[in-house]
Amino acid sequence: MQYSRATKRGYVRPRLWQRLRIQAGGGLLAGMGLPAILLGTFYPEFFKTLSVQYTITGTVAAVLLSVYLLRNISSYSGMRTSSYYVLPVVLIAYSATFAFFALFRLDYSRALFLCSISGTLTWLYLTQLLAERGSALRIAVVPEGRVQVLAALPSLDLEWLTEPRLNADCQMLVADFRADMSDEWEAFLAECALDGLPVLHVKQLVESITGRVEIEHLSENSFGSLIPFVGYLRLRRVVDFVSALIIGILLFPILLIVATLVRWDSTGPALFRQVRIGYRGHHFHVLKFRTMAVSTKEGDIRDGAKTKDNDDRVTRLGRVLRRTRIDELPQIINILRGEMSWIGPRPEAEPLSRWYEAELPFYRYRHIVPPGITGWAQVNQGHVVELDDVLAKLHYDFFYIKNFSPWLDAMIVVRTIQTILTGFGAR
Repeated sequence: MQYSRATKRGYVRPRLWQRLRIQAGGGLLAGMGLPAILLGTFYPEFFKTLSVQYTITGTVAAVLLSVYLLRNISSYSGMRTSSYYVLPVVLIAYSATFAFFALFRLDYSRALFLCSISGTLTWLYLTQLLAERGSALRIAVVPEGRVQVLAALPSLDLEWLTEPRLNADCQMLVADFRADMSDEWEAFLAECALDGLPVLHVKQLVESITGRVEIEHLSENSFGSLIPFVGYLRLRRVVDFVSALIIGILLFPILLIVATLVRWDSTGPALFRQVRIGYRGHHFHVLKFRTMAVSTKEGDIRDGAKTKDNDDRVTRLGRVLRRTRIDELPQIINILRGEMSWIGPRPEAEPLSRWYEAELPFYRYRHIVPPGITGWAQVNQGHVVELDDVLAKLHYDFFYIKNFSPWLDAMIVVRTIQTILTGFGAR
């Protein structure tokens, strides 16, 4: 059998609105150029002040940082980037720039900063919306091995090949590299890769779309990819401590008020302490605002550690605290102690953790990174306790470990804000 050579096209170029030069160039024009020209037109002396020159430099940095963050976060959101990531990303970039000005006591133009934020938001929203409205990526599939799983995934434009021949409109090739392929198909894959066409293993594509790593049959290579970057772990520990210290000081009056309300709402202590399994399997006491009535009944320890749907043990105030995640705020103390991070796999109560370890393969490996107040599983799945649901949660945890990076953490922060506003996954 003869196979056709893939077209000499180099790597597939992103769509117009997804290209770096378009996003960055248009962002600089909308976020710095047009606001500066507009203000300079109405105020002829505008550019002569040192504060404006500082601000122009700062807005350039903020625009480029916004584009950089958005493009990195997009690699963890499936095939497309939702436009609702634009606002938090821009706010993070400009807040960092503003913090730099405040730290070094540099003068700045408030008008130019505000106009720059508006211009950058407008441009990035526009590019994302136009990119999302574009036609779906055309993916060719080699029909060998375990590729049928792709048929169940939404929003994919798939072409199932019947012979080693590629149509001109296909922009990506997917195959199961573990399958026992014929020589013709193997030569076809090699030729497409040499011609610059992206060739992906089906497992890579499925993980990108679902945000999960299947763990039932981990190979040696899989474990090798599930070792987090130690340098980032150490850097994040410093960031966690500093941010927890600052936020703890700022929120201290609010925490006292909430603690008083908890004591007033029902009998019992304001804080709830529970032994949980943390980083590298170490035990620690997690701290939360108490949201359940104190029970004196004896019963199954494992069953008592579960929070069920519409659990009658949850107090009136407790339902509000759980929905808004305010009950988690005392864990700032756990972060300062080094027992937790802001982001990571959620630590489970000791009885539940032991149960999961006995029933689920590789469950203990999730302790290779510090547990967090929020995490990839929480923003995708919510609170779960039953074995089948916990197995799916473990798939999300392993995706987080495999892709452990500041970009995925930034995306989780954005998704957490959305979760707090909607109350997703609360019990």
